[in-house]
Amino acid sequence: MPRVSRPVRIAGPAALAYAAAGAVALSLSEPAKGWAVLVTSFGGCAALLLVARLVGIAAWRRAAAIAVAVSVFQIFPDWFLADALGTLRFPDTGGIRVGHAIPLAMCGMWALPLFVVVLAARGSAVRGALVAFAVFLATELAAPSLGLWEPAGPLTKVAGVALYVLPAEAALGAATVLAVRATERRSAGERVAAVVAVSTLYTGALALAWFLINRAGWSLSA
Repeated sequence: MPRVSRPVRIAGPAALAYAAAGAVALSLSEPAKGWAVLVTSFGGCAALLLVARLVGIAAWRRAAAIAVAVSVFQIFPDWFLADALGTLRFPDTGGIRVGHAIPLAMCGMWALPLFVVVLAARGSAVRGALVAFAVFLATELAAPSLGLWEPAGPLTKVAGVALYVLPAEAALGAATVLAVRATERRSAGERVAAVVAVSTLYTGALALAWFLINRAGWSLSA
């Protein structure tokens, strides 16, 4: 029988437990659903940090720390889309909401996908962008049917996915990979600054992509 590696022995059961908890949370009715998603989201972040430490691989610890920190700051670009641009809607399924517009649970939902992106990228920002595009395309396709979020307003869409978010999410993947690389052996303050920069870049990328895809006339005049 082939020997199972330590990362698989530790991360495998944890991933299955997280998936099972998420499935149970999403199957509940309001308002229990929102509270269960909140607990699962934050619990997943804590479990990710613990698993990365137990596995004992430095690259996993760095990736998990940055992914969780970026996820926390992602509440701001999501809030911007929901409350300022009006291009994103979060159904009120219960739990704590920020500014009556966005579930606090979103602070934790980005962590695991970004962790996967960083590991799969293996230090390459280009590969990180490509993996992020694929991972987040899958989440954008699934989110409306799961009652998590959905695009709102007059947007260019394909298969129900607002196109403007995809290049921005690819940029987010690349930026997260670069943040992990740049903050190795850096102070906690520098890591926080890098995380804030990633989230700010993502917010700007969303705004620019939304304008270019949904509003820009692409004409020249004299």
